[in-house]
Amino acid sequence: MTDSHAHLDACDEEADVLVERAAAAGIDRILTVGTGIESCRSALALADTHEGVYAALGIHPHDASTPERNRLDELRELLYHPKAVAVGETGLDTVRGLASLDDQRRLLDIHLTIAAELCLPVVIHNREADSQVAAALEGFTEAVVLHCFSSPALLPVAVDRGYFVSFAGNVTYPKAEALREAASLVPRERILVETDSPYLAPQPRRGKPNEPANVAHTVRALAEVRGEPADAFAEVTHANAAAAFSLS
Repeated sequence: MTDSHAHLDACDEEADVLVERAAAAGIDRILTVGTGIESCRSALALADTHEGVYAALGIHPHDASTPERNRLDELRELLYHPKAVAVGETGLDTVRGLASLDDQRRLLDIHLTIAAELCLPVVIHNREADSQVAAALEGFTEAVVLHCFSSPALLPVAVDRGYFVSFAGNVTYPKAEALREAASLVPRERILVETDSPYLAPQPRRGKPNEPANVAHTVRALAEVRGEPADAFAEVTHANAAAAFSLS
């Protein structure tokens, strides 16, 4: 299995321990995500240390109004690392209010330009900005991963454009019926699973720090929703992650 989005550098436990527990649970590939330049450096160091760990590198939209936004040349250089397989997470967030939407859009556009230059997929953070995200991505021709998908209204656009749609532990929550309905409609070759560790632990582990090993719970829940055997669904999402991020 693949955990297609985790923040290993934000977890309280040592990454070595988390990767080992993930392997014991059948998760042999993890995409750890950098959210700023130092976080990106940490992600690459972890990817260098662990064979099954890869990195997505970006400056988070929450930092779009901070001096971090001026470090894009450093980001571009880090993305030439052989285990840097995606740009992001980047995107738009109208909920937290930590950066102006104009600053977020400018930062997103630069991430998209870099991704296009380097022929890399982009990992998108979207919090209640469906129409703005769809507009920003129009014309972008590399792969798009909608991370921690929580916007059923955006699904028709995602399906029409062939985006990868990634579900985290919140899809297992009792009140997430609309999200599970959306998950049942994603084309089989475009669905991914993630933990977003250390956040959004799935229902069986809710209230505790999340970790990559827990992606197995989300796999089982989504397989049930989609009426597929869990083992077969795990293989499908593993293959989809390989396709999304050009992994062997």
